[in-house]
Amino acid sequence: MRKLKSLSVILLSGVMTSCMVGPNFHSPQAPATHRYTSTSMPKKTASTSGLRQGGQAQYFVDGKDIPGEWWKLFRSPQLDALVRQGLANSPNLAAAEASLRVAQEALNAQIGSTLFPQANLQVTGTRNHLSLASVAGGSGSALYNLYNVSVPVTYTFDLFGGLRRQIESMSDQVLYQQFQLEAAWLTLTSNIVTTVITISSLEDQIKATRELVKIQEDQLRIVKGQFNLGGVSMSNVLSQQAQLAQTQASLSPLEQNRDKAVHALAVLVGSLPSDLTPPKIDLDKIHLPTQLPVSLPSSLVRQRPDIRASEALLASASAQIGVATANMLPQISLTGAFGYTSTSTGTFFTPANKVWNYGGQLLQPVFNGGALLAQKRQAVDAYQQAAAQYRQVVLTAFQNVADTLRALQHDAQALQSLRNAELASRRAMQLASEQFKLGGVNYVVLLTANQQYRLAFISRIQAQATRYNDTAALFQALGGGWWNQAACSSCNKKASVS
Repeated sequence: MRKLKSLSVILLSGVMTSCMVGPNFHSPQAPATHRYTSTSMPKKTASTSGLRQGGQAQYFVDGKDIPGEWWKLFRSPQLDALVRQGLANSPNLAAAEASLRVAQEALNAQIGSTLFPQANLQVTGTRNHLSLASVAGGSGSALYNLYNVSVPVTYTFDLFGGLRRQIESMSDQVLYQQFQLEAAWLTLTSNIVTTVITISSLEDQIKATRELVKIQEDQLRIVKGQFNLGGVSMSNVLSQQAQLAQTQASLSPLEQNRDKAVHALAVLVGSLPSDLTPPKIDLDKIHLPTQLPVSLPSSLVRQRPDIRASEALLASASAQIGVATANMLPQISLTGAFGYTSTSTGTFFTPANKVWNYGGQLLQPVFNGGALLAQKRQAVDAYQQAAAQYRQVVLTAFQNVADTLRALQHDAQALQSLRNAELASRRAMQLASEQFKLGGVNYVVLLTANQQYRLAFISRIQAQATRYNDTAALFQALGGGWWNQAACSSCNKKASVS
């Protein structure tokens, strides 16, 4: 046993000093750029007056960090409660956490089975009947018991680091699963925020449409009264009825979209649609963040979970080149065993019944039909594939940020214009209604004014919600601040930005 212990120490020392074939992975350099868009972004967006929320100017702050719980910047306790409910109950998040644990345990198993000698206790006991005719031509038979206790030990000498490269590859798979978890976390929180904003926007649109229905119902009563007095024709009454019916019909799609959004929100927070009480969150009570972080382009590749996950796959593919290379080189393995064998338990642990052995094996591939060379070329090609996929992920990430930054700029301008259009069309509708009552304008003018106001009002609400959603999209595009979640009670332990 002492000999085996000494041999194990020698082997482990050799492993620590042996070489590792294959490339050593280095993280790719961040793109050499200082901005996300082809032209410089303004310092702030346009602002729109007259709105309780959603009309403020937003400032782009270069290099500003993202808080771990970024959704709190919307200052809505109801929204925060829904996000926390989703983080606690989402099956997708639970599945991602389980996938991470699976990868970690697979790595632990690989380390335990390759870097250390494998020793097992074997205990056997048999009852034997032996014909002595098979032993030197004797006669008769023998009946006896045979007991055996042994500890066989095997160890593969990782001379060229193939086993350690395999562990390196599996470690990168663990990192991949960890960043998949971060991506699931970010997607979940972003979807909850945008879904809540969508519900609030649709509720406002439904409310505005119902108010317009009431206005048109009042106008229909006026037109009918004028018809009874002979002031207008039946075609005017029918036109007003058609306009009212069209407005009433527009409610159903809005209500359907709201109900679908509520059902989607229920799934996001891990609840059945029948169990979730639809949230009543006024869009005007959701604060629009005005200080928007814009991470440095050089930092984006360390912040985006999808980029980090793709980098982990690239590193894993790099390690597999070393595995394939080591498989072409000599493989050395050692075996040994120590134990006792006896026909009687009473004299089992006596020196005479002691048995032991040890030996070694050298395996050098000589001819395999080019299989090992093909496997190495395959590993190299897989690495090149992973490298191309990594570059594509980086390009897409920079596109996401550029699109969102420009969207926020244009959203503010669109809201400003639509708000002006809403105010003008509302005033035009009021004037047309007053003049129509006095007989100053015909009915076509009134219908046109009503329609323009309805479209302008709905468009303004949609533009207001778009600013909120694109603001959430910016936090998502920049990585969501997962590296600042160490103090979050709702978050698990996270990897750090390196």
